[in-house]
Amino acid sequence: MTLNFSTAPQNFLPDPGELDDLTFATVGQLFPIKSRRVYFNNASIGALSLPVTNAVNRFLTNCQLNGRNDYPNWCKHADTAIKDRVAQLIGADRGEIAFVKNTTEGLVTVANGLDWREGDNVILPAIEYPSNVYCWMKLANRGVSIRWVSPDADGRISVDAIREAMDGNTRLVSVSAVQFSNGFRHDLDATATLCRERGVLLNLDAIQWVGALEINVHELGVDFMSFGGHKWMLAPIGTGIFYCRAGALDQLDPPSVGYHSVDRGEDHMDYLLDYRPNAGRFEEALVNFPGIWGLDAAIRVQLALTPRAVEAHILDLTCYAADRLRAKGYVIKSPRGPGEQSGNLSFTHPRRAPQEIDDHLKGHGIDLAQRGGNLRISPSYYNDRDEIDRLLEELPN
Repeated sequence: MTLNFSTAPQNFLPDPGELDDLTFATVGQLFPIKSRRVYFNNASIGALSLPVTNAVNRFLTNCQLNGRNDYPNWCKHADTAIKDRVAQLIGADRGEIAFVKNTTEGLVTVANGLDWREGDNVILPAIEYPSNVYCWMKLANRGVSIRWVSPDADGRISVDAIREAMDGNTRLVSVSAVQFSNGFRHDLDATATLCRERGVLLNLDAIQWVGALEINVHELGVDFMSFGGHKWMLAPIGTGIFYCRAGALDQLDPPSVGYHSVDRGEDHMDYLLDYRPNAGRFEEALVNFPGIWGLDAAIRVQLALTPRAVEAHILDLTCYAADRLRAKGYVIKSPRGPGEQSGNLSFTHPRRAPQEIDDHLKGHGIDLAQRGGNLRISPSYYNDRDEIDRLLEELPN
């Protein structure tokens, strides 16, 4: 057997012209799934674009041909160019960014990294995804309690309810920026202002926000934020970002440390545990370089379209869908007031079971999700109104 591998060095850097002249009219061409299915389940696991898989393959080919010879350059590129683009996406600084495997790892970093005192409490909405629950429940053995905030009858978590739950022992508020089950978009501005006024830390599970909605963490004054790449970012599974505000960095003791937590270079037996001066201290060892290359490509698509335009496009699709669903007799379950709309739209049929409808749609090449006893669509920037029309045509009366 003869293997004809090229001996030329393989450049791992992105193709600078790959995303030239990208628009919402053309971006769908980058997503092969559009030729096969109408995919409205991006809030669960997003479909991957050609630039994302190309970037992963580019990295893997580089490693295939060169082994670890480019390792120092991988690290430099990830810590500079890629983190710069992450920072641009969320309104942060490069040094406030750490690569993690998923949202949960970022949440656990906060939960296990703060210097808790017995009697402290954490405020949580009572409709959170489990990742933003169990890490706080585990603190009970350290004397930390949870103060639950219940949603109102329409599924909203009000800032007033959070305020009422606070007391002198409240250390942190941890909320999903967008609730996974009903798409409620939390009032982050008012919550951040409240937390600053009370001297309480604010932690965001932003996996249902970033990639669908524009955000600027510096303007908000968020202390910590975590989001995974595999949902709205349309990036590989096993990638994520942990944001730690520079002023809050020393409030977290890295719960997991290794040779990447410090700046010792190749001197592996110079045992000095002095943490890196930025959020890189939370990256204890080799990060998922292939996945991060894919995440970077996904971010470059977002930046080419611009986060503000991506948000407008996605909200246009959910508004268009909501209006047509109501006209067809469906009940919209997502809060739809001013500032409450997100990329997640939950709805139900007044008589038919969600499973029956879900099965019917899947058989006709249309994917959505079931959450909280409702049907949920989560269209992204590569989806369009024609696909919403196809959904409505297949939905039973």
